[in-house]
Amino acid sequence: MPRFDLPAPELRSYRPEVAEPADFDDFWEQTLAESRALAQPIQLRRIDSPLQAVEVYDVTFSGFGGDPIGGWLLLPTGAEGPLPTVVEFNGYGGGRGLPHERLGWAAAGYAHFFMDTRGQGSGWGTGGVTADPHGSGPATPGYMTRGIEDPHDYYYRRVYTDAVLAIDAVRTLDRIDSARVAVCGGSQGGAIAIAAAALSSGLIAAMPDVPFLCHFERSVGLTDRDPYNEIVRYLSVHRDAAERTFATLSYFDGVNLARRATAPALFSVALMDPVCPPSTVYAARNHWGGSADIVEYAFNEHEGGLGLQWQKQAAFLAEQLAG
Repeated sequence: MPRFDLPAPELRSYRPEVAEPADFDDFWEQTLAESRALAQPIQLRRIDSPLQAVEVYDVTFSGFGGDPIGGWLLLPTGAEGPLPTVVEFNGYGGGRGLPHERLGWAAAGYAHFFMDTRGQGSGWGTGGVTADPHGSGPATPGYMTRGIEDPHDYYYRRVYTDAVLAIDAVRTLDRIDSARVAVCGGSQGGAIAIAAAALSSGLIAAMPDVPFLCHFERSVGLTDRDPYNEIVRYLSVHRDAAERTFATLSYFDGVNLARRATAPALFSVALMDPVCPPSTVYAARNHWGGSADIVEYAFNEHEGGLGLQWQKQAAFLAEQLAG
């Protein structure tokens, strides 16, 4: 994939105006309050595992509307709490998978909670366990247009709420240091991490990796790749729905959420990324409400930095904890 977006110097200063609804904060305050009022205590069940250096817990917590959401909690074996904690969110179509697939954070001495994404988990990887029991009006295959006729019905209202309530739930555990919680994720997971950082308080760090769901109007017009192209296909049929569609998406745009996030952040961006165009990543980073560093991968597509980026995240998080 050749470079197709703005030149690198322009990307680094790209700070577009993105439409924001007047009731954005009220919308999210009410959404979270309603689901928090329905939350039940987090449930943990230790499972037998061949892993000797890590304790593995099958977790269920209350998400949007009180819906049960799954996840894995991994703790270094025998480590005394309270532990600094990383809450991680997954990419588009993937589920929580199996606990041995993500050992890095626990091996580095952190508690690690990996959230299952409701309704997903059958597109790649080793599966998920969480249903999405809410219906949808007309939509294209995928998740991008489910409930898109109204922000109250939109799929990512539920997912972003799940993420915030995951942080709430994890903070109630005795072995978790509630004052030392960070969030991370790649692609869709990066977008969810941005939302979690914007809608939660007191996080020590946020690490969005090649984040998705940022600057929707530019993304939809700039790339022909899924998942953004799900919106294109929807609008190619619902020809008079563009204004309503982008009005709904503005409540979930990573740029609008980034303005409200204050935790120190480490982004990554791939300059040949055809899935999450680099200018859309920079739009979120350059609107971030706190300090925000970014790592560029000049010759990579959507895979970004992979293991090298994890090393940079681990060093960044250690610096935040030391500070």
